[in-house]
Amino acid sequence: MAQRTVIPFGPHHPVLPEPIHLDLIVEDETVVEAIPQIGFVHRGLEQLVKKHDYSTYVSVTERICGICSFGHSLGYSETVEVLMGVEVPRRAEFLRAIHFEMSRLHSHLLWMGLLADAFGFENLFMQCWKLREQILDIFESTTGGRIILSYCNVGGVYHDIENSELAGIVSILMGMRSEYKKLAKAFLNDYSVKNRLVGVGYLSKQDAIDLCLVGPFARASGIDEDVRRFGHGAYDALAEFVPTTSDEGDGYGRCKVRADEVLQSIDIIAELVSKIPDGEVMTKVRGNPAAGSVAVSRLEQPRGECFYYAKGNGTKFLDRFRIRTPTSQNIGGMTKIMQGCELADVPLNVLTIDPCISCSER
Repeated sequence: MAQRTVIPFGPHHPVLPEPIHLDLIVEDETVVEAIPQIGFVHRGLEQLVKKHDYSTYVSVTERICGICSFGHSLGYSETVEVLMGVEVPRRAEFLRAIHFEMSRLHSHLLWMGLLADAFGFENLFMQCWKLREQILDIFESTTGGRIILSYCNVGGVYHDIENSELAGIVSILMGMRSEYKKLAKAFLNDYSVKNRLVGVGYLSKQDAIDLCLVGPFARASGIDEDVRRFGHGAYDALAEFVPTTSDEGDGYGRCKVRADEVLQSIDIIAELVSKIPDGEVMTKVRGNPAAGSVAVSRLEQPRGECFYYAKGNGTKFLDRFRIRTPTSQNIGGMTKIMQGCELADVPLNVLTIDPCISCSER
């Protein structure tokens, strides 16, 4: 039996922007087991519901994670709206979904750039982030922010966007689409990319089910699950929605799912813009959540299903607010794909699940 060694990995590593620590138990160059440790950036955000009323707390939820900021403000707002029985204007639902899909574009392009950087493909990294800048420019022109948008609140969105501006956004995305297809071809067909991803970090469909994985991590192992298919908000206006899946189950499959989802999100935005109705974008919210009232909601964040829970106490301050994030669901799968991998593939395996430790440590 080969001698086993424990190698500490993280929480600071040049490849990984997220502070996660792994105790890697290795035999020679093969990882036998990976034991994760989190808790380096805990900020007590869920406790702040006792200091910020339910309306202003939305600005706190945006800061749970920069990349998922709009999604968290949307998930929180939808949960409080269920809690209080607020009906959101139909146009606001469309504007929320459009910005949410652009957030998905932003997140996936950022991740693809980080993946390219992880295995030394610098030019591919820069091209990904070049396209991402176009999404951030759209955010800036429509909301005034590039990362923290402060556009969504309980009852709707803060201001309307002209139909002509929405048509211009679609025009920009369609122009970006042709350039992106060339980029995606490099990720899916280039030999150097395949050499680092194909067969690395394999996870079977049954393991993904047993470990309750979510998002692209799960869909890359053939699990056909996506909260958007349930048609909440404006997603019920889509003619058809089919989750993007892959049967590879490895790092290449996880890359393929996200690469395909970028094109899917562009198509969703174009369809929503073509169908957006006229009307108001904000419902005035009066009163407080009833004492003991409870509400939950689900949202398909770029990294997977996010679950939100809120409890009222009769005042303007919530009694409790909790989030179950995709990364907290996927850490078990991350440790599973480490078993039997080469030590050199550990950073890449961590990166392929697209971890967001800031979301997990609130």
